[in-house]
Amino acid sequence: MGSGGNKGELSEQNFRRISRINILLVPPLFIIFAWPYYVLGIQAGLPELLLFAGSAGFSLSFTLTILHGHVTIAVGAPHRYNYHDWLRRHRWSYGLLIKPIFFSTRLRLFLLILSAGILISGLVL
Repeated sequence: MGSGGNKGELSEQNFRRISRINILLVPPLFIIFAWPYYVLGIQAGLPELLLFAGSAGFSLSFTLTILHGHVTIAVGAPHRYNYHDWLRRHRWSYGLLIKPIFFSTRLRLFLLILSAGILISGLVL
């Protein structure tokens, strides 16, 4: 093995590849995670606005978790911040819709709890 073991992982080319894969993963993951909530919401009789908001929150929390895991596997946990910094520096291209709050576990848990609360309130009411 040559020297600079992490050089390939932390290269601009690898960050672009990771970003492209994440962009391609978002639509199918979002749909995969949204439809079960949507079906349960319809059965619970949720109004359309709450149905879509709850489905989006539920799906987004899991989609962001999968994307976060993909970045972690691709560059390693100690180097995630390098990828996030790269996204911030490229905010008008690869990082256009990426904000630091999206990497927060608190946000993902909040979205999950909020969507569960919406579903439960639809079941109760």
